[in-house]
Amino acid sequence: MLVANLVRAGLLGALTLVVALGAGDVWVFYVIAVGVGVAETFHDIAAQSIVPAVVPDDRLPKANARLYAVELAANEFAGPPLAGLLVAAGAVVALAVPGGLWVAAVIALALVRGRFAATRRSEDRGGIVEGLRFLWRDRVLRAFAVVVGLFNFASSATYAVLVLYALGDMGLSETGFGWLLTTVAVGSVAGSVVAERVERVLGLRRALLVALVASVVLIAVPAATADPIAVGVAFFVGGAAVMVLNVAMVSLRQRLTPDALRGRVTSGHRLVAWGGKPLGALAGGVVAELLGLRAVFAVMALVALAAVPVLVRGLR
Repeated sequence: MLVANLVRAGLLGALTLVVALGAGDVWVFYVIAVGVGVAETFHDIAAQSIVPAVVPDDRLPKANARLYAVELAANEFAGPPLAGLLVAAGAVVALAVPGGLWVAAVIALALVRGRFAATRRSEDRGGIVEGLRFLWRDRVLRAFAVVVGLFNFASSATYAVLVLYALGDMGLSETGFGWLLTTVAVGSVAGSVVAERVERVLGLRRALLVALVASVVLIAVPAATADPIAVGVAFFVGGAAVMVLNVAMVSLRQRLTPDALRGRVTSGHRLVAWGGKPLGALAGGVVAELLGLRAVFAVMALVALAAVPVLVRGLR
């Protein structure tokens, strides 16, 4: 995590210098964007894997829920307005401040006491393959990866065409579309706040199933109606349900995975679960071209629903 943040800060510092000197070429931006993305992947996998080393097992849902809440609030509510202010101050400032924030993150991490390196097992010689093998052989973890992969495929397909549907069929203005996206963000923050309580009241198995079914609402409602109020409510409920689902899944995956494999199992899960996002976006465009915008939501709701029996079988 420390190295990843140092890399990101260094890349932004280099880009700031390039822009300040007026020597920026578009390919420089591409290269640095890829570098920042790679560093973010390392950081996020490590950040999720380190939580069980800091928090007892029975506190994992609360810890993950709080982390999700802070991350969402920063990404969705604090970040965009700050970005607007920074851009207004100039390109150099807009690039330098995020780099400075990553340096601040390095300082904060350096103050955390403890040794968090995973203890390797004597039989652990398979590298990343060992992590993928463990993920695939555990029926619960395998089900989680497939479920998230199907849902991400479906949701990415709908997001690829959402702006066209919102400004066209729903008749929203650009401002109205921004408010529509805000309902998802607000619902997600609300879901992260209540996730631990939902799991405690319903039980883990029932909370997972209810949250997954409710998450499909996020996809299915626009196929039935273009009413902005109905779609906004559905997006709020869906955003909250997705967050409850994420907190429960991540917490259980952390409990089930040995310390030595946690980073590799997390990366393997994300490879399967997130790898479908670009494919889903492509599929959304194809379905919209062939059948129309509303059909994308109907077809992808069926894809998302296919994850329900997978989860049921995995938790049996």
